[in-house]
This record gives sequence, C-alpha cells and structure tokens, in this order.
Amino acid sequence: MDYYVGLDVSLRSVAVWVIDVDGKRVFERTAECEIDDIVRCLEELPASRLRVGLNFPERAASPNFYMHAV
Repeated sequence: MDYYVGLDVSLRSVAVWVIDVDGKRVFERTAECEIDDIVRCLEELPASRLRVGLNFPERAASPNFYMHAV
C-alpha cells in the first residue's frame, strides 16, 4: 500500500503525518529533528512506497540539505 508522509520541519522537532491513499490518517507523531528519529518513526509503516512532502519555516536551513539527508 502507498502512504503519503507530511513532514513539518522546525528547528528542534519534526511533526510527522501519514495518510493512506484514501486520505485516512494512519498516524501523527512528533520526532526530534534528527534523520535517525524520523526514519525510526517511518519504519512502523508496512509500506511498499512512501511519498514525502516537506514544509520548512522561513528561517530554516536550505530545503536542499534536508532533501538530500532524507
């Protein structure tokens, strides 16, 4: 099954939202702003494919940094 992941990135934490293809919320979590913590959160999904969307605050580091890191 495919899932859609939304990441709302702030300086200290990341809000992680996951919905399925029907738009039903699968889960919502808050993780530390560390890649390993985000990955651990997403490992709970039995997904064959994840599609990820990112939201950055204006003062955060360049989005390219996060996109390459994830």
